[in-house]
Formats: sequence, C-alpha cells, structure tokens
Amino acid sequence: MPHDTPLIATIVAGLGLAFIFGALANRFRIPPLVGYLVAGVLVGPNTPGFVADASLANELAEIGVILLMFGVGLHFSLKDLLSVRAIAVPGAIVQIGLATLLGVGLAWLLGWSLGAGLVFGLALSVASTVVLLRAMQERRLIETERGRIAVGWLIVEDLAMVLALVLLPALAGVLGGQPQVEDHASLLSLPASYGLWGVVGATFAKVAAFVVVMLVVGRRVIPWILHYVAHTGSRELFRLSVLAIALGVAFGAAKLFGVSLALGAFFAGMIMSESELSHRAAEESLPLRDAFSVLFFVSVGMLFDPFSLISNGLPIVATLAIIVIGKSIAAFVIVVAFRYPIATALMISASLAQIGEFSFILADLGVGLKLLPEQGRDLILAGAILSILLNPLMFLLVDWMKPWLEKRAGKTATPEEAKPIGPATEPGQVASVQATPGKEDGPPPRTALAGHSILIGYGRVGSLVGAALKEAALPFLVIEDADKTLAKLRDDGVETVAGNAANADVFAAANPEGAKRLILAIPNAFEAGQVVLRARAANPAINVVARAHSDAEVEHLKGLGADTVIMGEREIARGIVEVVIGRTADSAGPPSLRVDPQPA
Repeated sequence: MPHDTPLIATIVAGLGLAFIFGALANRFRIPPLVGYLVAGVLVGPNTPGFVADASLANELAEIGVILLMFGVGLHFSLKDLLSVRAIAVPGAIVQIGLATLLGVGLAWLLGWSLGAGLVFGLALSVASTVVLLRAMQERRLIETERGRIAVGWLIVEDLAMVLALVLLPALAGVLGGQPQVEDHASLLSLPASYGLWGVVGATFAKVAAFVVVMLVVGRRVIPWILHYVAHTGSRELFRLSVLAIALGVAFGAAKLFGVSLALGAFFAGMIMSESELSHRAAEESLPLRDAFSVLFFVSVGMLFDPFSLISNGLPIVATLAIIVIGKSIAAFVIVVAFRYPIATALMISASLAQIGEFSFILADLGVGLKLLPEQGRDLILAGAILSILLNPLMFLLVDWMKPWLEKRAGKTATPEEAKPIGPATEPGQVASVQATPGKEDGPPPRTALAGHSILIGYGRVGSLVGAALKEAALPFLVIEDADKTLAKLRDDGVETVAGNAANADVFAAANPEGAKRLILAIPNAFEAGQVVLRARAANPAINVVARAHSDAEVEHLKGLGADTVIMGEREIARGIVEVVIGRTADSAGPPSLRVDPQPA
C-alpha cells in the first residue's frame, strides 16, 4: 500500500484544522469562515510546517462550489429567475463595468498596460459564489426577493466571466499579451482564428444550446431518474443519484458547452426543483455540500502570503477599497436607481463586497497570457482573502447604516400597519392580512392578534399542525421565510409574518407578549432554542411546544424553557405499539414510551 497519500493528507489537514480554528472563531463570536481561512494559511506554502497539495485542494473546493450552486438551484425555478431579470441583468453589467474601470485606473497608477488593467478590473468585479450564498443562507434570505436578486445578479456575473475567459485568449495579442496556443481539449477553448465576433457568437450559441438541452431534455430526464430511484426504496441509491446528477451535469456543461461548473450545477438543481422529491434531494446533498464548501475557504487561505501585506501594503489597501467600497457603492446606487428599498440595496451591496473563485481563474489566465504581472495576481489574492474576512463586518455595517440612510431618504422605518380582515382576535376566526403593495422592507407590521398561537415553520409538520388549529377554530399566525409557502398561506387566509423567528423584529411582530402558545415546528433544535429564549423573555407565561429528533435535543430545549417537547421517533414507536398491542402506549409498553403529564 503506498504511503504517499496527498489527497487524504489534504482532506484530513484541511478539515481538521478548519474544525479547530472554526470552533475557536465561533467561541470568540467571530464567523467560522475566518477560522477556515486561517487553517488554509497554515497548510499553505507560505508558512512553515506541513504543506497541503494546492491543486488537489482547489479541485476539492470546486466540488463545494458545484454542490452549493446545486443546492441553491433546488430552491429556485425558472419563473423565480426571470422575475428578477429586470434588475439583475442591467445591474450586474453596469456594476462589472464600473468595477473594471476602477481596476483599470489603479493599474494605470501602478504603471501597468491597458490589457493588465482590464484583466485586473474584471477579476475585482465578480463576487465569490460560495461567500455570497453562505451569507444568504445564514440569514435565510435565499427564498426572499432580496435573495433572488442576489442570485440572479450572481448568475449574470457568472455568464459574463465565461465570456471573458473565452475572449481573453483571442484578444491577448491585441492587448499586448502573448496569444494562447490553440487547445481543443475542451470546447471552452475557442481558436483565435474564429475572430472576435466569431468567438462571441460561438460562446452565446453554446450557452443557449445548454439552456435548451436542460429545459427540453433535462426537465424530463432528471425528475424521471429521481422518481425511478426513489421507487427502488434504496436511500443509498437515491443519495448517489442526486450527487451523480449534480456533478455530472456540471462537468458535462463545462466540457461540452463551455459553461462554468457552477452555472451547470445551478441549472441541474433548478430543473430538479420541479420534482416532488427536491426537498429530499436537498437534505441528502447537505452534508457533503457543507464539508466541501469549507474546503473552498481552506484552499483560498492556502494562496495567501501574509508577508505580501508588508511588501505591497498600499496597493493592497487600494485593491481592497475597490472591492469593498467601490463595488458596494456602485451596487447600492444601481439598486436604488431601480426604485428598490434601501434595505434591499444595502443587502446586495454587502453580499457583493468580496471576490473569489472566478477572480483566481482570471488572474491565472492573465498571467499565463503575459497580460497581468505577477504583482497583479498577488493583489487579487490578497484582496480576495481580506474582503472575505471583512464580509461579515459589512453585513453588520449595513444593519447599522440602514436606519440612518432611511431617515436621510425621508422614509420612515416603520412600514404601514397591516389591516386584519374581519374580527381577527375572536375565537373561531383565522386572521389574514392584506398584502402591502410595493416592495416594502424593514420590520414587519405587528399583528393585532391576542390570545393566539404562534406557529414557527410550515413544512411537513407545521402544515399539519396549522390545519388542525384552523379546523379547531383557534386563532393563530405563522412565521415562515419561504416566499412560496407564504403566498399559499395568504391565499388560504392565514396571517403570516415573513422572516426568521430568531430575528428580534420578526418575532416581535407576532406579539409574543399577548400570545397564549408558541409551537416550534422547525427541525433545527439549536435555532428553536434561540426562539424559546426570546419567547420566555417576552412572555414568561407562554406555553411552549417544540419538536426534537433525539433525547439530547429534548433535554436541550427543556433546559431552555420549553414546556413540552415531542420527539418524532418516540411518537412513531408509540403509534406502532398501540397498533400491535391494541392499547395506548401511555398506559402500556416500555417506560421509555410512556408520556409524563405536561403542564398546560
């Protein structure tokens, strides 16, 4: 058995150190991704000690990008994507242009050529897929209008960079670089003999062909494969089919159509989202997606040379200013110009204030074509690392700036009060709220309900609980963050509060002080625990009912103040015992299945 195992060593060192430093960062209330980046620096070639294989780390990180974009696609539909095209397409194009001009200006000050400035500016204009999506997911914004705008913006940037990657080799000679030797190993590499417009036309034709194939063939084949595998009853095969589709479509899109791996994976997920099994597919891909996205940050950290902060101090500061300040201001102005709320503009600005994987690819290509000097690549790498480190602070900054900017804009921070339809607080009535027209942001309106139940989450469990409450004519409202679910609830006449219940403003809108009961139907016990603490602080007398999947989660939630915690597996066992023995499990069966009286 060979003792040289660079792949295993890279994975073990990357994940092991990422866990250690991520846990330390979390302990000091710093985003874990800072720890992941530090882990990458420690196993990189610019620090003493063990050096991981950078090429292997980059390929593993690419798998993380694929799975992350695939997961985002599972929450999207073609209709969702087209709904934001009016701002995503022109907004991304204008922002790329402005950021590129700023990059060209800095390159001119450094004495570089125009070609070097173009490559440098393009590299600074495109945001990292992983960083943006993780920021959206942490704030549970993916399925909101702001999340759709950000993802649509990201897709346009992705397509623009694909076009840049095929145009640069064809234009290298004109821009003062070295033309690339023709290589037909991939359809992404188009010969310069096609001419400028030939290359552009061929690129758009291949992208269009990929979209057509996915919409015509993929829309039929991918759901059919999922349903066929699901009917075999093998969870292992189902998980394998999900991963094979995500990775296979992404790889095929890159090799056959010249589309980026990330874009191919996004379309695979978007097509799969039309299947009834899409939620299960998302669950099966989640563990691998998280692990490989961590390796992405480790691979980025490996590229960073800490000593460059000394040798290139001022140019790095200027580069970082373009990424964090220049791009943010450009994005903010563009979104506000399209008459979107200030909160949306700030969120888009913060999410785009970083660069990542496409920037590295452009930098490497520019150096290979003799367009970009080595110093340019170093500045791009340093700018990427520092902007990723600062990105969580950008979100904190925009939260602080939002009230001030809204006040300066002459806009009140409190939105129009929602008007319940009918006697919402009377027993037997299920309140509904008229939708406020327009694209209003800010804290949600406070409900007029009192003596009601607050239902957190409306998935498979929450929808059954909600139906029972409605049938029993008990007043209740639902806190949910999925736009599609919210729309259906409003159509059914159920009052809703949009957002994450762990957010103070969102939870306050449900009037916990006047509520009788809090029902936590979400499966995440840690997030549920935060809501329990918030509910107890607002109303010590509120009755809290939660769900759990293990004894440890039951103890965790009860320790935080939940009155009743229902463990799903125990309820299933109780039902089976009742059927088999013919008596209720409350009075029969093993002690572990008996129910102790709970306070009302």
